[in-house]
Amino acid sequence: QVQLVESGGGSVQPGGSLRLSCAASGSIFSINHMGWYRQAPGRERELVAIVTSVGITNYADSVKGRFTISRDNAKNTLYLQMSILKPEETAVYYCKAIMNDGMVYWGKGTLVTVSS
Repeated sequence: QVQLVESGGGSVQPGGSLRLSCAASGSIFSINHMGWYRQAPGRERELVAIVTSVGITNYADSVKGRFTISRDNAKNTLYLQMSILKPEETAVYYCKAIMNDGMVYWGKGTLVTVSS
């Protein structure tokens, strides 16, 4: 099993920046892909960015050029650097781990509020 704990959420003005972190513990050596997802009020959870075990990244079109996902395997931590944030990106941001055997684990999420 893997435990995922997100942190770094909070309130920020439009155009601002935040960095989210996701600390992983447990069977971390069996983690393959890791990613960030978000769920806004009244909407379905959507992919924000994902990174493979070898560092290949993929982003939702809406965040390309503004968000950066990174993975520090030495610290067992996943990051999401977000910049030029928009009000419509207010959401709960979740960390996801996909194991080598296909199992999926989610964190409990961290709230990001973009408002003036």
